[in-house]
Amino acid sequence: MDKNKYAVLMAGGVGSRFWPVSTSQNPKQFHDMLGAGKTLIQKTFDRLNQFIPAENILILTNERYNDLVLEQLPKVTQDQVVLEPAMRNTAPCILYAALKIQKQNPDAVMIVAPSDHWIEDEAAFARDVEASFEKCKETGVLCTLGIKPSFPNTGYGYIEFDKQATENLKPVAQFREKPDYATAQQFLEQGNFLWNAGIFMWSVQTIVNAFTSYQPEMFELFQRGVSAYNTTDERQFIQENYGKAENISIDYAILERSKSIFVLPASFDWNDLGTWGSLYDKLEKNAENNAMVNGRLLAEDAQGNMIRTNAGKLVVIDGLQDYIVVDKDEVLMIYPKAKEQDIKKVVSKVRDTFGDELV
Repeated sequence: MDKNKYAVLMAGGVGSRFWPVSTSQNPKQFHDMLGAGKTLIQKTFDRLNQFIPAENILILTNERYNDLVLEQLPKVTQDQVVLEPAMRNTAPCILYAALKIQKQNPDAVMIVAPSDHWIEDEAAFARDVEASFEKCKETGVLCTLGIKPSFPNTGYGYIEFDKQATENLKPVAQFREKPDYATAQQFLEQGNFLWNAGIFMWSVQTIVNAFTSYQPEMFELFQRGVSAYNTTDERQFIQENYGKAENISIDYAILERSKSIFVLPASFDWNDLGTWGSLYDKLEKNAENNAMVNGRLLAEDAQGNMIRTNAGKLVVIDGLQDYIVVDKDEVLMIYPKAKEQDIKKVVSKVRDTFGDELV
């Protein structure tokens, strides 16, 4: 296995749209959302570990999830868990991780990937990442994987690529914000737009150079700690300085400014598992299109429901159509699938009414 290959898993999100399973104390990446026998972060780690050494996989997460990471990923040591003392979006933590890797191995190439996405064809994923790594090693460019859109989704950002490009890896023309439905339809009709999956590859030298050019203040802030990185002094430096970083995403900070980004249309099936509805799409359904995770189901006059309960528990439903039914020890949620985007608002109401304990 190539010792110059590294991975950074983004595992700090709360995943509030998957409440009540996903909570601030135990978010969705640490759950077996599909009843597959492994949690999402375990699946992601194993997928990357097929071609990246286990000791080269860093986990970027919030301090409160440190024990969950170590418990679920036994191959990971404490040194590989990069803890954010404050929420500052994706740019600061990616720079921090890149500088840590660069100090350890200046020749490294790295992938930054979410820890909670679902990818079925793992061999195709590995091929796409390897092809991007090769491009990053040959030339000082940034690479990303884009997903061929299957419908005009308004929940994703889009990547517009050069229509004239004949190579597999295509020059990015621009990143586009989440569109309205009419604009998303236009994107699909034009044929040179991909969903932004948030999966990035680059050499550590290239991404550090990009921060030097486009985010000099942030670079200067984190560069001051280089002598401490990967030593016992690192924690104190990060505790004192991380919160000073600008709250900004890698997209705004670097990608939208860079003139040398390439996108590879992914050859694998992908789902970001962002909502109960997206999870429903991935699950097997019965003849009435009801999807069940963990329990057993007895249904009459019930269609299109997404049901999740404890292992082995029997759920009986009658006259229910297109609902999300989630049964947890302390919370039962029965909610229309059509309103799943409002679950975030429900979480806020629960917090305001019952306190933080249930969210």
